[in-house]
Amino acid sequence: MTPQSGRSPVMADVARLAGVSHQTVSRVVNGHPNVRAETTARVQRAIDELGYHRNSTARALVTRRTNVLGVIAFDTTLFGPAQTLAGIERAAREAGYFLSIVSLDDVSPAGVAEAVDYLIQQSVEGCIAIAPQRALVKALASVPGPRPLVAVEGGEGSGLPVVCVDQAQGAHDAVRHLIDLGHRTVHHISGDPEWLEAESRVAGWRRALGEAGATAPEPLVGDWSPRSGYEKGRRLVQRRATGEPVTAVFVANDQMAIGLLRALGEAGIRVPEDISVVGFDDVPEAEFLAPPLTTVAQDFAQVGRVSLRVLLDELGAGERSVAEDAPPGAPPDPAPRLIVPARLRVRQSSGPAPVPHR
Repeated sequence: MTPQSGRSPVMADVARLAGVSHQTVSRVVNGHPNVRAETTARVQRAIDELGYHRNSTARALVTRRTNVLGVIAFDTTLFGPAQTLAGIERAAREAGYFLSIVSLDDVSPAGVAEAVDYLIQQSVEGCIAIAPQRALVKALASVPGPRPLVAVEGGEGSGLPVVCVDQAQGAHDAVRHLIDLGHRTVHHISGDPEWLEAESRVAGWRRALGEAGATAPEPLVGDWSPRSGYEKGRRLVQRRATGEPVTAVFVANDQMAIGLLRALGEAGIRVPEDISVVGFDDVPEAEFLAPPLTTVAQDFAQVGRVSLRVLLDELGAGERSVAEDAPPGAPPDPAPRLIVPARLRVRQSSGPAPVPHR
Protein backbone atom coordinates (compact mmCIF):
# COMPACT_ATOMS: atom_id res chain seq x y z
CA MET A 1 0.00 0.00 0.00
CA THR A 2 1.40 3.38 -1.01
CA PRO A 3 0.36 6.85 0.12
CA GLN A 4 -2.04 8.87 -1.96
CA SER A 5 -0.50 10.48 -5.04
CA GLY A 6 1.13 13.84 -4.38
CA ARG A 7 1.50 13.24 -0.65
CA SER A 8 4.77 12.52 1.11
CA PRO A 9 4.70 9.27 3.10
CA VAL A 10 4.22 9.55 6.84
CA MET A 11 4.97 7.18 9.70
CA ALA A 12 1.48 5.69 9.57
CA ASP A 13 2.08 4.63 5.95
CA VAL A 14 5.27 2.85 7.00
CA ALA A 15 3.41 1.11 9.84
CA ARG A 16 0.66 -0.14 7.50
CA LEU A 17 3.13 -1.44 4.91
CA ALA A 18 5.32 -3.15 7.51
CA GLY A 19 2.33 -4.56 9.42
CA VAL A 20 3.41 -3.06 12.73
CA SER A 21 2.20 -0.34 15.05
CA HIS A 22 2.99 3.35 14.76
CA GLN A 23 4.92 3.07 18.04
CA THR A 24 7.12 0.29 16.63
CA VAL A 25 8.06 2.41 13.63
CA SER A 26 8.91 5.26 15.99
CA ARG A 27 11.15 2.97 18.02
CA VAL A 28 12.98 1.79 14.90
CA VAL A 29 13.42 5.30 13.53
CA ASN A 30 14.78 6.53 16.84
CA GLY A 31 17.16 3.61 17.32
CA HIS A 32 15.39 2.04 20.31
CA PRO A 33 17.27 -1.15 21.31
CA ASN A 34 14.22 -3.21 22.34
CA VAL A 35 13.02 -4.09 18.84
CA ARG A 36 13.54 -7.53 17.30
CA ALA A 37 15.97 -7.66 14.39
CA GLU A 38 13.41 -9.08 11.95
CA THR A 39 10.93 -6.34 12.87
CA THR A 40 13.57 -3.66 12.38
CA ALA A 41 14.42 -5.14 8.97
CA ARG A 42 10.74 -5.19 7.93
CA VAL A 43 10.25 -1.57 8.97
CA GLN A 44 13.43 -0.53 7.18
CA ARG A 45 12.26 -2.21 3.96
CA ALA A 46 8.99 -0.28 4.19
CA ILE A 47 10.87 2.97 4.77
CA ASP A 48 13.05 2.33 1.73
CA GLU A 49 10.11 1.34 -0.47
CA LEU A 50 8.06 4.41 0.45
CA GLY A 51 10.96 6.84 0.51
CA TYR A 52 9.93 7.95 3.99
CA HIS A 53 11.93 10.73 5.68
CA ARG A 54 11.50 11.54 9.34
CA ASN A 55 9.74 14.83 9.96
CA SER A 56 12.28 16.48 12.26
CA THR A 57 10.02 19.44 12.97
CA ALA A 58 7.19 17.26 14.22
CA ARG A 59 9.63 15.13 16.18
CA ALA A 60 11.08 18.23 17.86
CA LEU A 61 7.61 19.35 18.93
CA VAL A 62 7.03 16.02 20.66
CA THR A 63 10.48 15.31 22.13
CA ARG A 64 11.78 18.89 22.47
CA ARG A 65 14.93 17.61 20.76
CA THR A 66 16.12 18.84 17.36
CA ASN A 67 19.39 16.86 17.07
CA VAL A 68 20.96 20.12 15.84
CA LEU A 69 24.03 21.58 17.50
CA GLY A 70 25.49 25.00 16.87
CA VAL A 71 29.10 25.86 16.10
CA ILE A 72 30.57 29.36 16.29
CA ALA A 73 33.94 29.68 14.56
CA PHE A 74 36.37 32.42 13.60
CA ASP A 75 38.71 32.55 10.59
CA THR A 76 38.21 29.02 9.30
CA THR A 77 40.50 29.89 6.37
CA LEU A 78 43.37 28.99 8.72
CA PHE A 79 44.38 25.34 8.98
CA GLY A 80 43.83 24.91 12.73
CA PRO A 81 40.28 26.31 12.97
CA ALA A 82 39.30 24.61 9.71
CA GLN A 83 40.50 21.20 10.88
CA THR A 84 38.94 21.68 14.31
CA LEU A 85 35.60 22.40 12.63
CA ALA A 86 35.99 19.32 10.41
CA GLY A 87 36.72 17.17 13.45
CA ILE A 88 33.62 18.44 15.26
CA GLU A 89 31.47 17.88 12.17
CA ARG A 90 32.64 14.28 11.77
CA ALA A 91 32.07 13.51 15.44
CA ALA A 92 28.59 15.06 15.35
CA ARG A 93 27.61 13.11 12.25
CA GLU A 94 28.78 9.83 13.81
CA ALA A 95 26.66 10.63 16.88
CA GLY A 96 23.57 11.36 14.75
CA TYR A 97 23.62 15.15 15.08
CA PHE A 98 23.50 17.91 12.51
CA LEU A 99 25.41 21.18 12.78
CA SER A 100 24.35 24.76 12.23
CA ILE A 101 27.57 26.72 11.71
CA VAL A 102 28.24 30.44 12.00
CA SER A 103 31.65 31.67 10.84
CA LEU A 104 32.46 35.06 12.33
CA ASP A 105 34.29 37.94 10.70
CA ASP A 106 33.69 40.16 13.73
CA VAL A 107 34.52 39.02 17.27
CA SER A 108 32.94 42.03 18.95
CA PRO A 109 30.09 41.45 21.43
CA ALA A 110 27.64 42.70 18.79
CA GLY A 111 28.96 40.24 16.19
CA VAL A 112 28.88 37.35 18.63
CA ALA A 113 25.38 38.30 19.82
CA GLU A 114 24.16 38.22 16.22
CA ALA A 115 25.64 34.74 15.74
CA VAL A 116 24.06 33.51 18.96
CA ASP A 117 20.66 34.93 17.95
CA TYR A 118 20.90 33.03 14.66
CA LEU A 119 21.66 29.75 16.43
CA ILE A 120 18.80 30.25 18.88
CA GLN A 121 16.47 30.68 15.90
CA GLN A 122 17.76 27.33 14.59
CA SER A 123 16.67 25.72 17.89
CA VAL A 124 20.11 24.26 18.54
CA GLU A 125 20.30 22.05 21.63
CA GLY A 126 23.77 23.28 22.57
CA CYS A 127 26.78 24.95 21.06
CA ILE A 128 30.53 24.53 20.54
CA ALA A 129 32.61 27.66 20.05
CA ILE A 130 36.01 27.44 18.37
CA ALA A 131 37.33 30.34 20.39
CA PRO A 132 41.08 30.91 19.93
CA GLN A 133 40.94 34.67 20.47
CA ARG A 134 40.67 36.52 23.77
CA ALA A 135 38.02 38.89 22.40
CA LEU A 136 35.83 35.99 21.27
CA VAL A 137 36.08 34.21 24.61
CA LYS A 138 35.16 37.41 26.45
CA ALA A 139 32.20 38.08 24.15
CA LEU A 140 30.90 34.51 24.50
CA ALA A 141 31.01 34.72 28.28
CA SER A 142 29.00 37.94 28.26
CA VAL A 143 26.31 36.99 25.73
CA PRO A 144 23.35 34.93 27.03
CA GLY A 145 22.49 31.63 25.30
CA PRO A 146 22.61 29.19 23.76
CA ARG A 147 23.53 26.86 26.60
CA PRO A 148 25.18 24.50 27.19
CA LEU A 149 28.23 25.98 25.49
CA VAL A 150 31.66 24.34 25.16
CA ALA A 151 34.74 26.37 24.22
CA VAL A 152 37.45 24.81 22.04
CA GLU A 153 41.00 26.21 22.16
CA GLY A 154 40.10 28.95 24.60
CA GLY A 155 37.76 29.87 27.40
CA GLU A 156 39.96 29.63 30.47
CA GLY A 157 38.51 31.77 33.23
CA SER A 158 35.13 32.10 31.49
CA GLY A 159 33.37 29.42 33.53
CA LEU A 160 32.72 27.43 30.33
CA PRO A 161 33.74 23.81 29.75
CA VAL A 162 36.96 23.84 27.69
CA VAL A 163 38.58 21.37 25.30
CA CYS A 164 42.02 22.23 23.96
CA VAL A 165 45.22 20.84 22.51
CA ASP A 166 48.22 21.10 24.85
CA GLN A 167 49.77 23.93 22.87
CA ALA A 168 52.37 24.81 25.50
CA GLN A 169 53.61 21.23 25.86
CA GLY A 170 53.76 20.83 22.09
CA ALA A 171 55.92 23.95 21.82
CA HIS A 172 58.06 22.79 24.74
CA ASP A 173 58.68 19.43 23.03
CA ALA A 174 59.65 21.16 19.77
CA VAL A 175 62.19 23.41 21.50
CA ARG A 176 63.49 20.59 23.71
CA HIS A 177 64.11 18.57 20.54
CA LEU A 178 66.28 21.37 19.15
CA ILE A 179 68.14 21.87 22.44
CA ASP A 180 68.86 18.13 22.56
CA LEU A 181 70.39 18.44 19.08
CA GLY A 182 72.98 20.79 20.54
CA HIS A 183 71.52 24.20 19.70
CA ARG A 184 72.45 26.71 22.41
CA THR A 185 69.21 28.63 21.96
CA VAL A 186 66.15 28.65 19.72
CA HIS A 187 64.67 31.70 18.00
CA HIS A 188 60.90 31.99 17.71
CA ILE A 189 58.47 33.38 15.14
CA SER A 190 55.22 33.68 17.08
CA GLY A 191 51.63 33.91 15.89
CA ASP A 192 49.13 36.71 16.31
CA PRO A 193 49.33 37.72 20.00
CA GLU A 194 45.53 38.06 20.16
CA TRP A 195 45.30 34.30 19.72
CA LEU A 196 45.52 32.20 22.88
CA GLU A 197 47.32 29.47 20.94
CA ALA A 198 50.13 31.89 20.11
CA GLU A 199 50.43 32.84 23.77
CA SER A 200 50.58 29.19 24.86
CA ARG A 201 53.23 28.33 22.27
CA VAL A 202 55.37 31.28 23.40
CA ALA A 203 55.01 30.04 26.99
CA GLY A 204 56.13 26.54 26.01
CA TRP A 205 59.10 27.94 24.09
CA ARG A 206 60.20 30.05 27.05
CA ARG A 207 59.77 27.18 29.50
CA ALA A 208 61.95 24.81 27.46
CA LEU A 209 64.69 27.42 27.10
CA GLY A 210 64.53 28.22 30.81
CA GLU A 211 64.86 24.55 31.76
CA ALA A 212 67.95 24.33 29.53
CA GLY A 213 69.47 27.49 31.00
CA ALA A 214 69.33 29.13 27.57
CA THR A 215 68.65 32.81 26.90
CA ALA A 216 65.39 33.50 25.02
CA PRO A 217 66.00 35.79 22.01
CA GLU A 218 63.42 38.48 21.32
CA PRO A 219 60.62 36.72 19.40
CA LEU A 220 59.49 37.95 16.01
CA VAL A 221 55.71 38.38 15.89
CA GLY A 222 53.91 37.12 12.78
CA ASP A 223 50.26 36.82 11.78
CA TRP A 224 50.10 33.08 10.85
CA SER A 225 50.58 33.74 7.11
CA PRO A 226 53.42 32.47 4.90
CA ARG A 227 54.22 36.07 3.97
CA SER A 228 54.79 37.03 7.60
CA GLY A 229 57.04 33.99 8.00
CA TYR A 230 58.98 35.10 4.95
CA GLU A 231 59.33 38.67 6.24
CA LYS A 232 60.43 37.53 9.72
CA GLY A 233 62.78 35.06 8.07
CA ARG A 234 64.51 37.87 6.22
CA ARG A 235 64.97 39.67 9.54
CA LEU A 236 66.57 36.54 11.00
CA VAL A 237 68.89 36.42 7.98
CA GLN A 238 69.90 40.01 8.74
CA ARG A 239 70.53 39.15 12.40
CA ARG A 240 72.70 36.25 11.35
CA ALA A 241 74.65 38.47 8.95
CA THR A 242 75.53 40.79 11.84
CA GLY A 243 77.01 37.91 13.80
CA GLU A 244 74.05 36.84 15.94
CA PRO A 245 74.15 33.03 16.32
CA VAL A 246 70.94 31.87 14.65
CA THR A 247 71.04 28.09 14.35
CA ALA A 248 67.48 26.99 15.19
CA VAL A 249 64.00 28.48 14.77
CA PHE A 250 60.71 27.31 16.24
CA VAL A 251 57.82 28.72 14.19
CA ALA A 252 54.32 28.95 15.65
CA ASN A 253 52.66 27.37 12.61
CA ASP A 254 53.63 25.54 9.44
CA GLN A 255 52.38 28.28 7.10
CA MET A 256 54.86 30.76 8.55
CA ALA A 257 57.53 28.05 8.51
CA ILE A 258 56.99 27.71 4.75
CA GLY A 259 57.66 31.43 4.36
CA LEU A 260 60.76 31.13 6.55
CA LEU A 261 62.13 28.29 4.40
CA ARG A 262 61.73 30.50 1.33
CA ALA A 263 63.63 33.36 2.97
CA LEU A 264 66.45 31.07 4.08
CA GLY A 265 66.69 29.49 0.64
CA GLU A 266 66.95 32.87 -1.07
CA ALA A 267 69.83 33.76 1.28
CA GLY A 268 71.68 30.54 0.48
CA ILE A 269 71.20 29.21 4.01
CA ARG A 270 70.88 25.44 4.18
CA VAL A 271 68.24 23.67 6.27
CA PRO A 272 69.11 21.91 8.54
CA GLU A 273 72.88 22.13 8.03
CA ASP A 274 73.00 25.88 8.84
CA ILE A 275 69.64 26.48 10.54
CA SER A 276 67.13 23.94 11.86
CA VAL A 277 63.42 24.73 11.52
CA VAL A 278 60.46 23.29 13.43
CA GLY A 279 56.84 24.25 12.78
CA PHE A 280 53.47 23.57 14.38
CA ASP A 281 50.25 21.99 13.02
CA ASP A 282 51.57 19.27 10.66
CA VAL A 283 49.73 20.52 7.58
CA PRO A 284 49.41 17.94 4.77
CA GLU A 285 52.17 19.67 2.78
CA ALA A 286 54.70 19.49 5.65
CA GLU A 287 56.19 16.10 4.79
CA PHE A 288 56.57 17.07 1.11
CA LEU A 289 58.53 20.29 1.62
CA ALA A 290 62.22 20.45 0.81
CA PRO A 291 63.37 19.42 3.33
CA PRO A 292 60.39 17.68 4.96
CA LEU A 293 59.32 19.79 7.92
CA THR A 294 59.70 18.72 11.54
CA THR A 295 56.52 19.92 13.20
CA VAL A 296 54.02 19.42 16.02
CA ALA A 297 50.85 17.57 15.08
CA GLN A 298 47.45 18.32 16.59
CA ASP A 299 44.86 15.55 16.73
CA PHE A 300 41.89 17.51 15.41
CA ALA A 301 39.71 14.40 15.15
CA GLN A 302 40.22 13.75 18.86
CA VAL A 303 39.43 17.40 19.65
CA GLY A 304 36.17 16.98 17.76
CA ARG A 305 35.27 13.76 19.58
CA VAL A 306 36.13 15.10 23.03
CA SER A 307 34.35 18.43 22.56
CA LEU A 308 31.22 16.69 21.32
CA ARG A 309 31.32 14.26 24.24
CA VAL A 310 31.63 17.14 26.70
CA LEU A 311 28.69 18.94 25.08
CA LEU A 312 26.50 15.82 25.13
CA ASP A 313 27.44 15.25 28.77
CA GLU A 314 26.38 18.80 29.52
CA LEU A 315 23.11 18.26 27.65
CA GLY A 316 22.44 15.11 29.66
CA ALA A 317 23.24 16.72 32.96
CA GLY A 318 21.24 19.90 32.40
CA GLU A 319 22.30 22.82 34.53
CA ARG A 320 25.35 22.00 36.66
CA SER A 321 24.40 21.61 40.32
CA VAL A 322 26.29 21.22 43.54
CA ALA A 323 26.92 17.77 44.96
CA GLU A 324 24.10 16.33 47.05
CA ASP A 325 26.28 16.22 50.15
CA ALA A 326 27.68 19.73 49.66
CA PRO A 327 26.88 22.28 52.36
CA PRO A 328 24.27 24.95 51.60
CA GLY A 329 25.67 27.79 49.54
CA ALA A 330 28.52 25.70 48.11
CA PRO A 331 29.62 26.72 44.60
CA PRO A 332 28.78 24.48 41.65
CA ASP A 333 31.32 21.97 40.39
CA PRO A 334 33.93 23.67 38.20
CA ALA A 335 33.49 23.43 34.47
CA PRO A 336 35.62 20.63 32.98
CA ARG A 337 38.84 21.39 31.10
CA LEU A 338 40.03 18.54 28.91
CA ILE A 339 43.41 18.59 27.20
CA VAL A 340 44.30 16.68 24.02
CA PRO A 341 48.05 15.98 23.73
CA ALA A 342 50.13 17.26 20.81
CA ARG A 343 52.81 15.11 19.19
CA LEU A 344 56.19 16.07 17.72
CA ARG A 345 56.86 14.66 14.25
CA VAL A 346 60.60 14.67 13.54
CA ARG A 347 61.56 15.02 9.88
CA GLN A 348 64.57 16.34 7.99
CA SER A 349 64.31 20.10 8.65
CA SER A 350 65.89 19.71 12.10
CA GLY A 351 69.42 18.51 12.70
CA PRO A 352 72.48 18.89 14.91
CA ALA A 353 73.77 22.37 15.66
CA PRO A 354 76.45 23.43 13.19
CA VAL A 355 80.04 23.35 14.46
CA PRO A 356 81.36 26.92 14.81
CA HIS A 357 84.20 27.83 12.44
CA ARG A 358 87.54 28.51 14.11
